[in-house]
Amino acid sequence: QVQLIESGGGLVQAGEALKLSCAASGRTFSSYAMGWFRQAPGKEREFVAAISRSLGLTNYADSVKGRFTISRDNTKNTVYLLMNSLKPEDTAVYYCVLRGGVPATNPLAYDYWGQGTQVTVSS
Repeated sequence: QVQLIESGGGLVQAGEALKLSCAASGRTFSSYAMGWFRQAPGKEREFVAAISRSLGLTNYADSVKGRFTISRDNTKNTVYLLMNSLKPEDTAVYYCVLRGGVPATNPLAYDYWGQGTQVTVSS
């Protein structure tokens, strides 16, 4: 099994920045992708960003392009999400995800999910 432990959520004002971290432990994959989804109250879970292990290829949702940056430290099995210029509509529970293989935008493609961390952006 794989465990994903997220940290870094909190309450910020619009325009400020926040950095999320997610550390993976347990079973390891020779090649795996990690990423982030989010879910706001009353809305479906949506893809935010993902990154491959080997080449560090990234993929972003249009709504966060240019504001969010995903990165990873393979020596620590950790993925980060730097969120700049936060907006009230970014308010959601953010989930860290992992799958064996290439990054994907469909939540059904991910086998492992973290417990979620709350990000709240006030206007």
